[in-house]
Amino acid sequence: MSVNLSYIELTDINKRYKKATKDSLKKVSFQIKSGDKLGILGPNGAGKTTLISILCGLLEPTLGDVIYKSKQGSNITGTDLKKIIGFVPQEYAFYHELTPEQNLAYFGALYNISSKEIKKRTQHLLSILGILDVANKKVRTFSGGMKRKVNLAIGLIHQPEILFLDEPTVGVDVQSKVAIIDFLNEINAAGTTIIYSSHHLAEAEDFCTSILMLNSGNIIAEGKTKELISSNNANNLQELFINLSKNKKDE
Repeated sequence: MSVNLSYIELTDINKRYKKATKDSLKKVSFQIKSGDKLGILGPNGAGKTTLISILCGLLEPTLGDVIYKSKQGSNITGTDLKKIIGFVPQEYAFYHELTPEQNLAYFGALYNISSKEIKKRTQHLLSILGILDVANKKVRTFSGGMKRKVNLAIGLIHQPEILFLDEPTVGVDVQSKVAIIDFLNEINAAGTTIIYSSHHLAEAEDFCTSILMLNSGNIIAEGKTKELISSNNANNLQELFINLSKNKKDE
C-alpha cells in the first residue's frame, strides 16, 4: 500500500452547534501520525462523534484548524483528501434492499473505480470478512454482525489510507467482533491509519496503540495506551478513565 500521509494535526478545535448553549468540543489539539491506531474514547456525549465528523470533513469546526500533511510537506485538501479517507459510521450506511455486491458496486462507482476492479475488491473484502457466501442476498435479511461487516467493506472499497470508525462493533456477537478487529489489525499492519471511536474501553485497550480520552468536550488524557495506564498507576483503561474523570470534576 502506497501511503502519502505524514500526519494529521488539529489545533484549538472548538465546536458549538446552532442553538446550543455549550461547546461540544473545547480547544482540542493533538496530532495523529501515519500508521497509528488511535482510539477516541469517552462516555456518551463526550464529543467523540463530533470530533470524528470534523476529522472526516463532514462538519466544520466553529474555531480551529485541521491539517492533513503529506510526506512531501504539502497540505492534502479537497478531492485528494476525500480519496484517502474512509468512514464507517455507527449507523448503517448502505441500501438495505440491495445485496452486498450491489452496495459495493454502487459505492465503488462513486470513487470512479472500474467495474472490473470493484468486482476484484468486493470478492477480496467479502471473503476476508466471512460474508462472501451471502454476497447476493439482500442486506435487510442479515444479522447485526453481518451488517457491520458490510458497513466496513463499503468504507474500504476505495482502499483509503485513513479509516475512521465510529463504534464499529456495537451490537455485534463475539465472533463477528473478533473477525472485525482481526481484519482491522491486518490492514493497519499494511499501512492504513485507523482512528477508532468507542465507549468500549476494554476493547480499545487491546486494539489501540494510542488513545485520546474526552470528557464533556475536553481532552483529559492523550498518549500511548500502555504508557498512560502505567504512568497514572491504573490497572486498565477503565480505571484510568474513572480516575481522570473524577479528578476533572473535583477541579
